[in-house]
Amino acid sequence: MKVILGPASRELGKRIAEDLNAEIIPVFFKTFPDGESYLRFDVESLQNEDVVIVQTTSPPQDQRLIQLLLMADNAMDMKARNMIAVVPYFAYSRQDKRFLSGEVFSIKTIVKLLEYCGINRIITVNAHNPKVLKAFKIPIEDLSAIPLLAEYFKVKSLVENPVSLSLGKKALSVVKEADSILKGGFDYICTKRDVITGSVRLEDKELPVKNRDVIIFDDIISSGGTMAKAVKYVKEQSARKVYAACVHPLLIGDAKKRILKNGAEEIIGTDSIPSSISKVSIAPLLSEALTK
Repeated sequence: MKVILGPASRELGKRIAEDLNAEIIPVFFKTFPDGESYLRFDVESLQNEDVVIVQTTSPPQDQRLIQLLLMADNAMDMKARNMIAVVPYFAYSRQDKRFLSGEVFSIKTIVKLLEYCGINRIITVNAHNPKVLKAFKIPIEDLSAIPLLAEYFKVKSLVENPVSLSLGKKALSVVKEADSILKGGFDYICTKRDVITGSVRLEDKELPVKNRDVIIFDDIISSGGTMAKAVKYVKEQSARKVYAACVHPLLIGDAKKRILKNGAEEIIGTDSIPSSISKVSIAPLLSEALTK
């Protein structure tokens, strides 16, 4: 097995290769003045090789998706036998159905392109709607990094007997995973999303957080608006310490500042997207999936 280090996930790719004791294929990368990407594999041939391409597709997602497609097609041209795309953050997967008439079904288009470029299997982490991914022809494996986040809080002794909270009832399965490790109980913050504007409001709900440590888990923190509201809401219910935890720390604009300003002790994320809060590596999770 050979691991191709996509420009967006070099460090994560290196960790995976080390775990697998696999050969690393460096990728020379540069951006032309007009914004187009140039990529070159530092290898003569990939004939009959099993290849893993590691490339997250966080912002700038269009550029990183194009890079992923270019690398896949290049590996196919170089006669790779089997190609797996490890895409920790899968761009456009939140547009997982047509909510309104005439909308594009974004994730379907992206998967079709990857398949056309020779990808045989996709591995991602905490996709927005895993059920949708199972409907495609190409095998897509969705892993969960929530146990790794929960284990981090436990090993670092950041909290005592914490309550694990999800944003919305539909995400209860996320905090059930966390509570299987933290053992402090779980609940959900009641949320309602406007289908047209996408804005989220919190609805009144008494939570078991008084004088207790709390971790609010989410798959993605993007603009940070909902998480910031949730932190403030929980603090107003007399929680002792409140942490925000997410798998994909997009942290657009002043998201981090907003969440901390509203009372969060810290924000903890994974290296699915490299950032200042990416304290938890998902390399062991991905390596285990690849060995199977």
